[in-house]
Amino acid sequence: MLEACHERVQRTLGLLGRLRTHVREHGADDDARQAARDVLRYFDIAAPLHHQDEELHVFPLLLARAPPDVRALVQQLQQDHVAMTADWAAARGCLQALADGAACAFSADDEAALDRFAGRYGAHIAAEEGLAYPTAAALLAPQALAAMGQEMAARRGAVSVSK
Repeated sequence: MLEACHERVQRTLGLLGRLRTHVREHGADDDARQAARDVLRYFDIAAPLHHQDEELHVFPLLLARAPPDVRALVQQLQQDHVAMTADWAAARGCLQALADGAACAFSADDEAALDRFAGRYGAHIAAEEGLAYPTAAALLAPQALAAMGQEMAARRGAVSVSK
């Protein structure tokens, strides 16, 4: 489930990149406003739940049982979550203004905030998928991984069907 969330993050970051290009070339038309609303919805709702999943399930396990290099990485990932929250706060204003029809372009400061947000997210995902997630998967039995996924789905209101 965590990797599936990363795929959605990457798709939404891709949408953000296409939105930025579209706004530079065509301005803030209806398509741009809808794309901005889609990006806002994802990073306002789904992304914080994903971070919570990691903070509740993955990071404590790794801090307790992983080798020192992975524990150091987890501490950096936790710091990333704080920084990513601040990055999003800085980036979301220009997207909200675009979505609301109050802005027709991104300023240089807006572009820098969007770059910072997208860049940190990309590096964060690479670190998690490259070392943190494989280490966590190796430390957990398949049943524990399944239970973790079911708990994450339940917090989102998804219904789990057992076979």
